[in-house]
Amino acid sequence: MKLKGWLFDLYPARGGGVTLWFIDEDGRRHRLWQPFPLVGYAAGPSHRLRALWSFLAGQPIPVLLSRVERRDLFQADSMHVMGIELEKQEDLQSVFSKAQSAFPDLEYYDVDLALSLRHAAAFGTFPLAYCEVEIENQKVGSITPLGTPWDLDADLPPLRLLKLEPDSDPDHSPPRRLKIQYGRAAYDLPFDRPRPLLIDLGAILRRFDPDLVLTRWGDTWLLPRLFELSKELNLPLPFNRDETQEVAELAERSYFSYGRIVYRGRQLHLFGRWHIDSNNALLYDDFDLDGIYETARVTRLPVQVSARVSPGTGISSMQIFTALQQGILIPWRKQQGERFKTALELIRRDQGGLVYQPLVGVHENVAEVDFVSMYPGLMVKFNISPETAGDSPGDPRNLVPFPRGPGLVPLTLAPLLEKRLALKARLRSLSKWDIRLKSDQARATAHKWLLVTCFGYLGYKNARFGRIEAHEAVTAYGREALLRAKESAENLECTVIQLYVDGLWVKHREWSTPAEFEIVLETIHEDTRLPITLEGVYRWIAFLPSRVDARVPVPNRYFGVFQDGTIKIRGIEARRRDTPEWVAGVQLRLLEHLARAENKAHVRELLSGAFDLLHREWQSFRDGTVALEDLLVSQRLSRELDEYQARSAAARAVAQLARAGKALKPGQRIRFVYTRGDPGVHAWDLEGGANPKSIDHQRYLTLLTRAAGTVLGPFGVEETELSERIARGRAAPHQLPLELRRAIPAGESGS
Repeated sequence: MKLKGWLFDLYPARGGGVTLWFIDEDGRRHRLWQPFPLVGYAAGPSHRLRALWSFLAGQPIPVLLSRVERRDLFQADSMHVMGIELEKQEDLQSVFSKAQSAFPDLEYYDVDLALSLRHAAAFGTFPLAYCEVEIENQKVGSITPLGTPWDLDADLPPLRLLKLEPDSDPDHSPPRRLKIQYGRAAYDLPFDRPRPLLIDLGAILRRFDPDLVLTRWGDTWLLPRLFELSKELNLPLPFNRDETQEVAELAERSYFSYGRIVYRGRQLHLFGRWHIDSNNALLYDDFDLDGIYETARVTRLPVQVSARVSPGTGISSMQIFTALQQGILIPWRKQQGERFKTALELIRRDQGGLVYQPLVGVHENVAEVDFVSMYPGLMVKFNISPETAGDSPGDPRNLVPFPRGPGLVPLTLAPLLEKRLALKARLRSLSKWDIRLKSDQARATAHKWLLVTCFGYLGYKNARFGRIEAHEAVTAYGREALLRAKESAENLECTVIQLYVDGLWVKHREWSTPAEFEIVLETIHEDTRLPITLEGVYRWIAFLPSRVDARVPVPNRYFGVFQDGTIKIRGIEARRRDTPEWVAGVQLRLLEHLARAENKAHVRELLSGAFDLLHREWQSFRDGTVALEDLLVSQRLSRELDEYQARSAAARAVAQLARAGKALKPGQRIRFVYTRGDPGVHAWDLEGGANPKSIDHQRYLTLLTRAAGTVLGPFGVEETELSERIARGRAAPHQLPLELRRAIPAGESGS
């Protein structure tokens, strides 16, 4: 029998092979089974491989041994290796662990690979792939994808979505009710009646048979609590569609990544349906379910996995898939270390991206010109890959591709980059009412995160195919391309205001429209042979100095208004996660007020209204109408509590929770409000909540003043006098600098 439909899920079957879940064109769900033996490899001297052969032949787990030819990425010629084939995934791990203990001098490959990647390389499958399967008695004879992950518009199956969430944040206060939604049907079940709750929830799961259970706090609180009640009352919950499997649990962990500590809560994965916790899905706020589905399709990782792993894991999976397709061995442990370099070589090679200090101040009619996915584009166009770059920095001065190839990394990135460019091109043509807009934006954002990460992953010490020399080559080519862009703009008599890694900000004394700046794009493209785009032309843009020393510019700290009124901000308070929502919101409203100005002079005319806005917001705060939730400060913990030497606000809040029996791990975020008196903070997740009368008004006035000063400072308003103006309201003319008094029309100054 043949079926057409979508591959929904796959995972190891208990007796070996793989279990597949398939949604056919009529919407029926099928559980299928497919034989799928797994193969790993061992390499080394012939006499040692013969000894390993004898060792494995004597093991109780049956193995099929063979001599095959494969390629190591970092060796010019292919080599003979021993193939070790087993039926079960757990047997593969067990056998290779024993082999590695007995023969540590040998190299081992293709051991700990995700089953979905092996299946994708063997049959061309991927999550949510539209396929044709041939089955007999639920056994898959063949499976043929009828599309690719790179199709711009792929039909997705009609998924059934069930939403579960408690009525409050469990870290802040004990939830009282469970809220359930399926389409238009909504249910509200009390936690203090656990037996009816479990009976009703079980009936809902059986009635609707959802494909996706979307939760909030599902990994870290809700599902564990439900399973605890289920065990106590002996009332099983059918969360798994596959009744032969137990719900899989992954433990919480903290780890160091890209200069910071990251925390991942425990995870609960289902079989036969998906569970996604929107609070524990890494980038859910950035691209929602559409982005998760797209990430799963292009990385070939299961949807539940792709929702929770980092973009680095996604890029690594894509590279592993490419290697499997190309017959390249994937090392069990990374083998390529950085070669020794002298101090002079390090200075010459490891210079990073090119950054110019901006011209501090407010500038008008500035064009922002960006290379499109610059670093991934460089890797693809100039064939930069660990095995091609080797120990050579290449020839960035002439922008010449590396010989050999195409390399593993360019092969991996090329289709992803092409799809992102196609989506971006279509997005520019879509109206805001087009039904494709939201999905296209989400998918393009998912691509962006993968492409941004691929550069850093080249130099990541634990990357399977990472090599720092390739990482250095990318930055060398990037510096050359950006310098060429700068020279191209200056040859057209433009002033370069700022350079930052993959973009530049330029102005011309006679140009103010996008059409006039087109010649800049054409010239840069001719000189670099890289795709480049005009982000837009600013009516005005302010580049800000350092807070520590006003004489020092900060490369990525600015705000501005495009000609269509769109505001862009980088590096200011509203972009920081540790800024209270109220302060961030006031700063954004202040920017929206100033964004009405067509030029710098007009901004000054709006300053009196800006003071009024700040005064109103401050009065609202003083009157107690600002919700306590909007005053929360959220900071990421970088260490254990006993490792904090300074008694910072975050450390004091963590200590409060610790005394209440609530322990936080490094990488988790501590939430608190500032209060008067000692200890000066109140941890938000303490029982009882904060007393609104204890809020430290002066501390929040300082935060508001700092945020307002960031925006108003470039227009002549001194932060040292701003707090009084915020408290008083619209400033009298004698309180303003002379240039501002002249700019305010009669009748606008107020008193």
